[in-house]
Amino acid sequence: MLQKKVVALQKRGETRALWLGLGMMACSAMMYLFIGIVLVPLHRGSVWADEGECNVVTANIKEKVHCSFIEGSEDKNIFHYPCLEIYVNLTHLGQLVMLYHTEITVDRNPKCSYIPPDMENYKKVQQHVEMIRDNFRKHQRFLCHYDPSRKEKSVLFKRLYPPEGLLIAFAWPTVLLIGGILIVILVKLSQYLALVSAKQRRTLI
Repeated sequence: MLQKKVVALQKRGETRALWLGLGMMACSAMMYLFIGIVLVPLHRGSVWADEGECNVVTANIKEKVHCSFIEGSEDKNIFHYPCLEIYVNLTHLGQLVMLYHTEITVDRNPKCSYIPPDMENYKKVQQHVEMIRDNFRKHQRFLCHYDPSRKEKSVLFKRLYPPEGLLIAFAWPTVLLIGGILIVILVKLSQYLALVSAKQRRTLI
């Protein structure tokens, strides 16, 4: 009787482990699908592939501009923020170009080099933008990203979708997939060994 309970518990454990492994494999497949549909196109769409040295020429707060998170939104959803305009000299090519923080900055407001993340308190936003401006004036030389074909004249301070970021994104589902496969293999191996052991006992009897 006790042996039957142990066998039943063992089968339940194997079933749960098997479902865990299959679940991990399913999750990794969904993550691969998400990366392929969302992140890979964003990475390919970023033309600022090469890295070079930039030297700040001007960093000025130009004017107040309107930023609307949702087109057609109400007035309460429209925020004001100082427009920081930074021009740099791309040393590698000897060109004067506008610097943007990331790819999103170019899409959301090509007139400004930087868009503050939080725009609810204008005084804090102004202080934040002034601090960014002062940092660029203080540290005038830095690495930036540019389009090697020069179809896109601007440069980026930071890429949101670099190759190394894409590799890290693929690493997590790969680890999950390998873990799921290993669990399934171990469960199947355990079941096979148990079956062989049972056949040997029957033969001896």
